[in-house]
Amino acid sequence: MDSNDKFALLVIAIPLVGLLYCGMGVAVMISSLTVREHPVISGAIFILIPFTLAASIWIRASAKAYK
Repeated sequence: MDSNDKFALLVIAIPLVGLLYCGMGVAVMISSLTVREHPVISGAIFILIPFTLAASIWIRASAKAYK
């Protein structure tokens, strides 16, 4: 797989994964009474999961670049 194919896969996959994640979050918000009763906590968890993933990928890539 060359770099153009990897980039095209990345461009297509990131929005689809984001759409699936948002759909999953909405489905959980609709179906779970606990999530509806604690919106601040569940919203913080919903935001922190992709932020933590992105930050860890960024830090790993930066560490690899400066090695």
